[in-house]
Amino acid sequence: MHYLQTSKKSRALLDIKSQKCGLRHTIFSVIGNEYTGEWQDNKKHGKGTQVWKKSGAIYHGEWKFGKPDGYGTYSVLIPETKELAKKYCGEWKHGKKHGYGMYLYNNLAVYEGEWSENQRSGWGRMYYESRDIYEGEWMKDKNNGQGIIRCANGNWYEGTWREGKKNGDGKFYYSDRGQLYEGIWLDGVAKCGTLSDLGRNEAPTPSKCQIPQVHLVDMQLVLKESEEAYLETINRKFPLHNTLTENE
Repeated sequence: MHYLQTSKKSRALLDIKSQKCGLRHTIFSVIGNEYTGEWQDNKKHGKGTQVWKKSGAIYHGEWKFGKPDGYGTYSVLIPETKELAKKYCGEWKHGKKHGYGMYLYNNLAVYEGEWSENQRSGWGRMYYESRDIYEGEWMKDKNNGQGIIRCANGNWYEGTWREGKKNGDGKFYYSDRGQLYEGIWLDGVAKCGTLSDLGRNEAPTPSKCQIPQVHLVDMQLVLKESEEAYLETINRKFPLHNTLTENE
């Protein structure tokens, strides 16, 4: 059997022509995924749209060397309605959510803010299904640093968070009953502080009894000693290097 012989020059030219570079019409992979957009050195690079055959998900946006990188939108297919629903709109890096973006959860919760390698990290605002709203710092997908949470019933907390819970100094405003707690929290529980009336007469469901004045020889000293003991416990549990919230 005879084979067609080509020169080295011709083979090199054919190899160059087979490399995908620049704007191309839809390219199908062996598993059925399809991509329409720009290429460079045989990799998706520039602006383009990828459709995954198995899930029906679509990414539309910027690419760098084969991965989503830059600004892009990721949408998923809803099996019941066969309609596309946006899941994430924002910045990407090396194929991961990284930078500023908005993510829509299945339970209608929404996060808008900074990301680091697919995790909420930096500053962000979270709208929960319960209608509570958290605004503040995050690290590795958890509330971490300084933040405020406004509850659907009007109550709100402002203070320090560690690993998704109130930990450290914080104030909790009980707007529903007209009281304010100021002090130390540990794992989401108020441990040491002061509770005082604040707008009690205007509260929708005011506390039945007014808080009496505490008579101690040195109330502030007693409070300070207790707070320092709890802060020491918190610092041991959450070392300083674990409190950083900057994007990597």
